Amino acid sequence: MKQRILFVLLVFFGFLPFFVIQKPLFMLYNHVLYADCSWVDYLRVIGHGLVLDASISGYLTIFPILCALVSVWLPGRYLSFALKGYFTIVAFLISFLFVLDEGLYAFWGFRLDTTAFFYMQSPKDSIASVPGWTFLLQSVTFLTYGFVMQWFFRKWIVPVLPSTHLRRRMPCAIALVLLGGLLFIPIRGSVTTSTANVGMVYFSDRQFLNHAAINPCFSLLASISKQQDFSDQYDFFPEEKRKELFTALTTPDLSIKPDTALSGKDSPIGAKDSLPLGRTEGLLRIQRPNILLILLESFTANAIEAVGGEPGVTPHLNQLGKEGILFMNCYANSFRTDRGLVAVLDGYPAQPTTSIMKYPAKSQTLPSLAKSLDAEGYASDMLYGGDINFTNMQSYFYSTGYSKITSDRNFPIQTRLNKWGTNDDVTFKYLYTELVKRKTETPWFTTFLTLSSHEPFKVPYQRLTHPFLNSVAFTDSCLGDFIGRLKETPLWANTLIILVADHGFRYPDNLEEFEPRRFHIPMIWAGGALKEPRVIDTYMNQTDLAATLLNQLGIQHHQFSFSKDIMDGRYPQYAFYTFPNGFGFIDTTGASVYDCTGEKILYQTPDTHSSERLDKGKALLQTLYDDLGRR
Repeated sequence: MKQRILFVLLVFFGFLPFFVIQKPLFMLYNHVLYADCSWVDYLRVIGHGLVLDASISGYLTIFPILCALVSVWLPGRYLSFALKGYFTIVAFLISFLFVLDEGLYAFWGFRLDTTAFFYMQSPKDSIASVPGWTFLLQSVTFLTYGFVMQWFFRKWIVPVLPSTHLRRRMPCAIALVLLGGLLFIPIRGSVTTSTANVGMVYFSDRQFLNHAAINPCFSLLASISKQQDFSDQYDFFPEEKRKELFTALTTPDLSIKPDTALSGKDSPIGAKDSLPLGRTEGLLRIQRPNILLILLESFTANAIEAVGGEPGVTPHLNQLGKEGILFMNCYANSFRTDRGLVAVLDGYPAQPTTSIMKYPAKSQTLPSLAKSLDAEGYASDMLYGGDINFTNMQSYFYSTGYSKITSDRNFPIQTRLNKWGTNDDVTFKYLYTELVKRKTETPWFTTFLTLSSHEPFKVPYQRLTHPFLNSVAFTDSCLGDFIGRLKETPLWANTLIILVADHGFRYPDNLEEFEPRRFHIPMIWAGGALKEPRVIDTYMNQTDLAATLLNQLGIQHHQFSFSKDIMDGRYPQYAFYTFPNGFGFIDTTGASVYDCTGEKILYQTPDTHSSERLDKGKALLQTLYDDLGRR
């Protein structure tokens, strides 16, 4: 009996060192973020992370304890074979999750969840962001870590389980059952009312230290458990309070006079002064222009001089900001392309724990720009130089209302020089050729998603030393050439060009993933369909593009319940964004960022309005998940 109990204890405690060692390895791999950490920080990360390590160890001990229980009644060598196979599978699975999480964190800024497996439905695209040396290092780590773990359990733990039967079986069986009951404590995480959750390991006001303490296996399991019951998540307020807060954010204040509703500021880059904007004032000189929507991959405002970013990176985009309508305070709703696409094209906010694009039955119920424009006689098409099947994009675009999709398979294989597909110089030239061939009187709505400014930033261009900035400069040069040629055609006079980023990027490199600057993006309207240059400093989101554009075209937009017309100054000014299990809310009073896991404020401007902003953000998030659950 004692030997079987010892076997169970050795299994449980044998897993712990392998989880503990993940913490310093994770921090060393992401050394840029943890460069200023002391050995005390490493110890604190390890100590606080033990509760989740113990929880996963408890889960992994369930099968061995069952084998020990079976061995009381049916001893034999087959249990040894089963255990050896179990530990081999578990070891390499844990190793795979560890290296996947370790590598992705540098790009995403959050620990492993189901998002990774959503992207891995297209393996080629999933590893396109990973440099070759990183892939090699992670492969070696995976094999070494997995081999050592399975060797340890097969060599030193499995032989401890006796292969002989017992005379007094019942006492041993009862003892093992009781021991299994004790495993419930580490699995649950405590003996109090709270159960194990990611927030248990949070201990620091530096978010990246909290992240380092998280067990990636537990993070993944917690994410899986939250995938279906969306309407039950983020229940911050009773229904009456939620409705009151949300209505105030999405309903125009009728007491404000339309002609004095909104006013801009002088442009910081020398464009024409902003003019007072009323609810009924139009930005277009024609009612039904052709519309070209260009989604710029990862174009953070921090790299765009026109909106207060790095000088000299995007001269062509800066010039368009002077010639067209420049939106100074536009914010992305999320941090990834699949979420950004839905925010722009459907006016639907991004979710911090999932992506509605992975649920076609839900995403096809969303209103969309393409559907609304198609109903008014527009022909809609989509261009993307990458794999259109990545993250369900093809089914999403068709269900969103696009009748034609052009992707990497439509380009010669020799042009697919980027790991993601065909570079922007080729796709911009293709776009120009296709547009000038159009002779129809039917107005069109064309959407183009660029890709060259995506990791790993390998482009046929070298002007700047920073890889990300150089890739942005490359796409800007392609854009400049495209715009210059389009201006010389009759199309220019009747075309509205909308340039907006799909999401931001962590630049500068030391920027926290949750900071408002991380989500600040450019949006510029250009083209001959505009009346005059303008600078607009209203706080807005990608989601607001739908209502704003449709109202300019005289098309109703009430079905876009999360989108507000920023030209109607009777709406409150604010921006809202989400990141893994958290959100940020920005308005004219300042900014607040909240971590829903740790239930703590991560960032706030020094003012007295933070609690009000947080309540508004919570109401938006709760309403979003209620809506998601109903779809």
